[in-house]
Amino acid sequence: MYKAAVLGDRDSIYGFAAIGLDTYPVAEREEAAKMLKTLAEGQYAVIYITESLQAELESEIDRYVTDYLPAIIPIPGVSGNTGKGMRNVKKSVERAVGSDIIFNNES
Repeated sequence: MYKAAVLGDRDSIYGFAAIGLDTYPVAEREEAAKMLKTLAEGQYAVIYITESLQAELESEIDRYVTDYLPAIIPIPGVSGNTGKGMRNVKKSVERAVGSDIIFNNES
């Protein structure tokens, strides 16, 4: 059975344990890259990652973009929302249906 994980700084992710997700707090980029690889190659179908950490791990995350699993989904951290998550959702929708169906004034 597949599981879901949350990867990021401790303050941003500790609350996710209360809803049953596996949390993996990381403090340094190298540690985060190793943990992402471990989770992606394990039993995790969904990996939520803080937007700030996603920005640091772009090249590592790009390896999994075309794979069916895991889905790597950015979430806001304690430092706030950068909008990266919504841009990724928009790009995925465009790729899936062939056009932009999310209409808003932001790009």
